[in-house]
Amino acid sequence: MLYQLYETQRSMMEPFSDLANAASKVFANPLSLFGQSPFAQRMSAGFDLMHRLGRDYEKPEFGIRTVDVEGVAVAIHERVEISKPFCELRRFKRFSDDPATLDRLKGHPAVLVVAPLSGHYATLLRDTVHTMLRDHKVYITDWRNARIVPLSEGEFHLDDYVNYVQEFIRHLQATYGNCHVMSVCQPTVPVLAAVSLMASRGEKTPLSMTMMGGPIDARKSPTAVNNLAMNKSHSWFENNVIYRVPSSFPGAGRPVYPGFLQHSGFVAMNPSNHAKSHYDYFQDLIKGDDASTEAHRKFYDEYNAVLDMDANYYLDTIRVVFQDFCLVNGTWDVRGVDGKIERVRPQDITTTALFSVEGELDDISGSGQTEAVHAICSGVERSRQKHYEVKGAGHYGIFSGRRWRDMVYPQVKAFILQYQPARPQADTASGGAVQRSPATRKARPKRVAAKPAAAPREAPAAARKKPRAL
Repeated sequence: MLYQLYETQRSMMEPFSDLANAASKVFANPLSLFGQSPFAQRMSAGFDLMHRLGRDYEKPEFGIRTVDVEGVAVAIHERVEISKPFCELRRFKRFSDDPATLDRLKGHPAVLVVAPLSGHYATLLRDTVHTMLRDHKVYITDWRNARIVPLSEGEFHLDDYVNYVQEFIRHLQATYGNCHVMSVCQPTVPVLAAVSLMASRGEKTPLSMTMMGGPIDARKSPTAVNNLAMNKSHSWFENNVIYRVPSSFPGAGRPVYPGFLQHSGFVAMNPSNHAKSHYDYFQDLIKGDDASTEAHRKFYDEYNAVLDMDANYYLDTIRVVFQDFCLVNGTWDVRGVDGKIERVRPQDITTTALFSVEGELDDISGSGQTEAVHAICSGVERSRQKHYEVKGAGHYGIFSGRRWRDMVYPQVKAFILQYQPARPQADTASGGAVQRSPATRKARPKRVAAKPAAAPREAPAAARKKPRAL
């Protein structure tokens, strides 16, 4: 019932939000009669803020068009590699017509970035992906809003999350021969489970795992988020935060943990900070500080865009991660796609290097929670394990912003490169030039000869300028 009431209220507010947006533009236009009034700037700023507080925020796009690779602008094409009912495996394919750049791109490690399914969309990791693309072939898990998944697609449990991750890892391994995995926040737990199960079966596991700010052992330095999950009973969550999707969405009738409730929880953690941020935005609009106002819009366009989570997945996570601590207690059993139940045994991982990252000021995953992964992955040699605490960084700072780019990313890049196998000698024999087979070299004169006789020298250059993809 609460979800239906929320949607009714949102629908009623939408016309007023649109009207406020129009009024803001009228007062901001110096050619309009209203724009010449003494308080035009304040009125425009007030209506703009009203519009942003009342509008509905849809899923943002990644919007990564190019990335700089050693001074060369490389084009990015975003596409879906695997489409599942609750997730898409999204690839950021890089294109270049520069042979030397293309050769460097070929040698970059393949990395699966597992984004959190905990309220926000995967686009929250836009800065993470953009930075990683300079030196890596990047794939990311793009989780779907549960309210747009029809009931006919079935339920989604934490076990399904683990199975998805295993499928995506195998896809990268089949494509490149090997890969690395990086998980941010919530997925550290299911990613560790996925790799553990693969190791227990004797499958090839990723070359390295990078785990950032996740609740591997939520008992250590519990935060306000942890305390809520640990101190309320499982039935309390089931009775108080689970609602059915209204009939206006494709997933009508699906039980979910609604995004608007999650957003309310996010804001309630630091209400004064958000209030100050909106007041500063109002002041910046009056002053005409375009840079500050645009930064505010970009942040809150992302922060306010939230998704619904399937109730089964959410309740499984509460029980397994925050109440029974199944992973660290060695009592977590996962049902595979074949229906077989298997025990998660992190100690069976032996060939995957392990890197954990924590923020010194993280108020979501407390100190020591991610580092705990080293104790339970006893099969990994200590020389292949590393932990890094980012001084002065909060939760978001370890994967986004200046500290991510200047402090964390160099460490992540070096760790991945350390365990990336060297390229075959045949690929690098000419000092970075693109290698061609004898058959290719013989075929090239034939293509040139087919060109008009008046421009015999132009064809090879044109052929070389044709963009190639990685």
